[in-house]
Amino acid sequence: MPWWEIIGWTGSALVVISLIVPSIRRFRTLNLAGSLIATVYNVVFGIWPYAAMNAVIAIIDAYWLYRLRSGGREYRFVPAEADSPLVRDFLEVHAAGIEEAFPGFSRSDLSTAGAHLMMCADEIAGVFVHVNNGDEGRVLLDYVTDRHRDLTPGRALYSDEGVRRVVPAALRLARSATSDPAYFERMGFIAEGDDLFLSLHD
Repeated sequence: MPWWEIIGWTGSALVVISLIVPSIRRFRTLNLAGSLIATVYNVVFGIWPYAAMNAVIAIIDAYWLYRLRSGGREYRFVPAEADSPLVRDFLEVHAAGIEEAFPGFSRSDLSTAGAHLMMCADEIAGVFVHVNNGDEGRVLLDYVTDRHRDLTPGRALYSDEGVRRVVPAALRLARSATSDPAYFERMGFIAEGDDLFLSLHD
């Protein structure tokens, strides 16, 4: 297969794959890459209508990625009773995803926990559940829905305007409690024995 044909198919494949990715940021990134490749391919072979279409799509994707990176979506953290009907309903609806992300999480822990809903406009984007123990808080759950699954909610959550307001001095999380410890490391947690630890007031 000629190289240019491989390049053309690669661009098309990226566009198709982007359509089945739930995360908005990943969708835009894959779609942008595919559209740029398709634009170059169509320019090389003089297929101008498709070159123009893909160039416009790439510009649109780049614009929305810029909006996302520069705070186009703002997240708010609303305190809620961990055992409230709203929190329980969210956990029920997203039970499969939560089980995958936090296999050790049990709803029986809600009676002694604190919770915050992660809001994006009028949508519940996720939930953060923790238990305070002296000067430390233990993370029981940090879960966002597929649509919001990039680093933006996490950065907002662990910022000065997020969880730092409700947890005394530090957060701790058992490494075995999450299927994605790398996410917490990107949020600033460090390995400490079998735990991940984040000092909130350094």
